[in-house]
Amino acid sequence: MDAYLKQYREGTCGVLEFGNSAGNSLTSPLLNEFKTHLIALDKDSKVRVIIIQSHGMGAFCGGASLIEMKTLKTLKEATKFFMGIADLINTIRSLSKFVVARVQGKVVGGGVGLVAACDYVVAHSKAEIKLSELSIGIGPYVIEPVISRKIGITAFSQLSLDAHIWKSAEWAFEKGLYTSVCSSGDNLNQTVKFHAERIASYPEKAVKTLRKLHWKQTDHWEILLAKNAEITAELALESTTQNILKTL
Repeated sequence: MDAYLKQYREGTCGVLEFGNSAGNSLTSPLLNEFKTHLIALDKDSKVRVIIIQSHGMGAFCGGASLIEMKTLKTLKEATKFFMGIADLINTIRSLSKFVVARVQGKVVGGGVGLVAACDYVVAHSKAEIKLSELSIGIGPYVIEPVISRKIGITAFSQLSLDAHIWKSAEWAFEKGLYTSVCSSGDNLNQTVKFHAERIASYPEKAVKTLRKLHWKQTDHWEILLAKNAEITAELALESTTQNILKTL
């Protein structure tokens, strides 16, 4: 399956689904499409809430594409690559509608950042998480602000240091990354639908105002995430990191 992204509407819910045979990882073209579709759904007057989901019942998101990361040669190329995640987070941050995430499976690296950027997260009990960046010689700089905002500095520090260790869905729920955890696929779908429709039923102006309140004091992220993307890019080009990537 080639990487793809599609959007459609179910009542007042705008659904954005992405997929990639490589663990639903995020390539640069996919990230660019993501931003375009999110903005389109935000402008659609018939859409009152946005649902983000990925293909299948395997991994939710494998993070930034390792296949693409291996091809990076210059600081300019590498910075542009990591800016893809930064721009996606900033795009979600700037939306006027709440975003619900349907997380059916494991989440790695940049995928954890994507989940943290969503306002309401319904996950399957098998949806373990991991920040593996340190193990390959980089760090979760770009996604740190959005993850720390959601689960706090202490939990982020633990997650980033345990780069080889999967944290359970229950751990993610206890730390505040997941809003609720479901034991089956049917329950997951029903719960996502219930909460998305509930959020969509609230008065539009109140929703828009509340979402701004939730994202207060993040305007500086446009500059911050760009700086963090360059830090990550520099680390990605280190010989140690490049040698580790060759083994993956």
